[in-house]
Order: sequence, then C-alpha cells, then structure tokens
Amino acid sequence: MPFSPYVIRLGDAGRAELESVSRRATAPFRLVLRARIVLLAADGVPNCAIAERLGICADTARKWRRRYCEQGLDGLADAPRPGRPRVFPATVVAEVKALACELPAVSGRPLARWTCPELARHAAASGVAAAPSASTVRRWLADDALKPWQHRSWIFPRDPHFALKAGRVLDLYQREWEGQPLSADEYVLSADEKPGVQARMRIHLPLPPGPGRAMRAESEYHRFGTLAYLAAYDVHRARVLGRCEPTTGIKPFTALVDQVMQAEPYASAQRVFWIVDNGASHRNWAAAARLQDAYPNAQMVHLPVHASWLNQVEVYFSVIQRKLLTPDDFEDLESLATQILAFEQHYNATARPFDWKFTRTNLSQLLTRLQRHDPAAPHPQAA
Repeated sequence: MPFSPYVIRLGDAGRAELESVSRRATAPFRLVLRARIVLLAADGVPNCAIAERLGICADTARKWRRRYCEQGLDGLADAPRPGRPRVFPATVVAEVKALACELPAVSGRPLARWTCPELARHAAASGVAAAPSASTVRRWLADDALKPWQHRSWIFPRDPHFALKAGRVLDLYQREWEGQPLSADEYVLSADEKPGVQARMRIHLPLPPGPGRAMRAESEYHRFGTLAYLAAYDVHRARVLGRCEPTTGIKPFTALVDQVMQAEPYASAQRVFWIVDNGASHRNWAAAARLQDAYPNAQMVHLPVHASWLNQVEVYFSVIQRKLLTPDDFEDLESLATQILAFEQHYNATARPFDWKFTRTNLSQLLTRLQRHDPAAPHPQAA
C-alpha cells in the first residue's frame, strides 16, 4: 500500500473532539464520516483500508486526511462554493421587484395586473435589465413571495361609525354589553337569510367514491325553483333555529322571529340580542322598533354596512353549503326544505360554539391598516 505523506497525530483533546463528532446523533452524516476518516488515519490505517472499511473511495479518504493535516478540525467543513456567476446584479433584481409592487398603470401599461412575461418585457424595454426571461423574473419574485398576477377584492368601510357598531357586536360575542357582562339569562342570536337555494336534480344519480376515485356527480340537472333559508344561530349555545320560505322579506323574517321568540329559553329570557346585517328584511330603526314592539325582551343590533363577515350565522351557512348543498341533488322544493331542516337537527346534535377570535383589538388593527391605503379617509374610531 502506498504511504501517505500526510501523517496525523492526535492529542487527547483532539481525539476526544473527533470522537464526540463521530458519535453525535444530530451532526450531519458527512461531518461524522469525515471525523471517522481522520480517526482511522490517526490510528495508522492506510487510505485504501479506510475506504474499504467506510464504503467510500480512496480519493475521499485521501482528501479529508489532507484537509485535516492542513487546516485541523475546520478543514472538515464544506469549502465555500461560489456557484454560477451572477448574470444580473442585485440592483436589477431589486428594481424588478419594485416594479412588480406597482400597478401597471403607473408605468403606462394597458394592463390590469402584471404577469412574469409582461414584467420581463417591460424591464427590458425600460432599460432596467437586458432581457431577463420570464422564468428568471418568476424566480426573483418567488424569493420574496411576490405574486402580482393575483388579486383579491376588498372594500373600505364607508360607515363613519363602523368601529362603534362592529365593536358592540364583538363585545356581545364576548358576552358583554355596554361594559357590563351578560347574565346567564341573556342570549345572543346571529340571524340572516340565505336566498336563492336551488332545488336541482341530477339527470343521473351520483356515483359513490371508490378506491382511487372521488365521488362523481352528473353535471347536467333539472331545475325545480329556489327557496330561501332563514336561520338564527345562538352564538354561545351553538344552536340553530331556522325555516324555509319561498322568498325573503319582512314577513318571512317576522315568521322566523316569532318561531324563535315563542320558544324557550328565549320566550322567558331577560334579554335576547338579535345581530343582523343591513338586508331589506331587517334594515334600520323600523325593523328594530317592530322587534321591540312584538317582544319587549328582544333587542336588534345592526352591523355596519359591508360587515356581514362579522355575522356568525354566515359561518353556519358556509357549513350547510359545504356539507349539504354541494353537490346538490333534490327532486323538488319540498325535499330540499326537508333536507335543510334535517341537516339543522343533525348539526344541533353535535355542534359547539365557533372559536371566534376576532376582537375589538383586531378590529382596530384592521381599520388602521385600511387607513394607510386611504390617507384622506377619517379613521372610524370607536366612541
């Protein structure tokens, strides 16, 4: 066997350190392997024998023996790899990212939003960069999680008392009203309508799922009309009381109120708060007055305009949409209504209150963020 010119002699401290690395379960395997090469080399084992014992090639054993002799333990770490030379300087990457964070109209482009090919062409045309490819631009944007081709809708609060009205509802969710905790005999109901629920019957019956195959529903169907589902959701008891009507309106909503307020525990409750949005069936002070006149222990609390997302019954409506109405297969309106009310009972049997975490603090933070995008708009502070 050829003699290696790199002879390793270890002191007690050096050997202990290498043995510690070689036995360390959390160390990278490549570092453990290199430590074992050095330990065997220090014991006088030739490179070929080290390679055979550790299942590596002799050149690998030779390399790490030499690196340890020249640099010590630091030589067992990976050397810096410069990689492929940068084609575009960092300033160009930053300019393209800044361009992606602007609307195309700022640059005079007749586009609603940027795409990677459009960004690449615009960067080349404006002299920012010498014709980067779309895939290169996409890689630059992915580094900062920028996706200018995506968009989502939003709306600024236009109610000057948005925070005040929304804050009252959020307090009720926390069982508080005007700074005082609710008693055990006070209830909070979230109510609304789900209009236009369609009774559609598939031309062919749905096929159940099987191994490696999802449930299949026929895309063609017969229409049998629509109905409205009105529901009141008890926020703290997770109980739904609802009814199906041909349409929405003041009369159907009044029927829902009668159904709920004539049932216990609401009929004899000290107070029942009805949280509603600004739909035509229960809009403004007139609807609140009708409710108060019919049931003195009931109080209507309106959400601000464009704040139905704070109405917890909408969460329940999303549940029934996912679990019963998608995909749908109902032979007529009567069977649709029967299934909706059956689902209501099924839901009440196992439901728990929603884990509602949006509070007044979150509301204030949200309004502050919105204000940054519209400095001229007054901040709708809570009173």
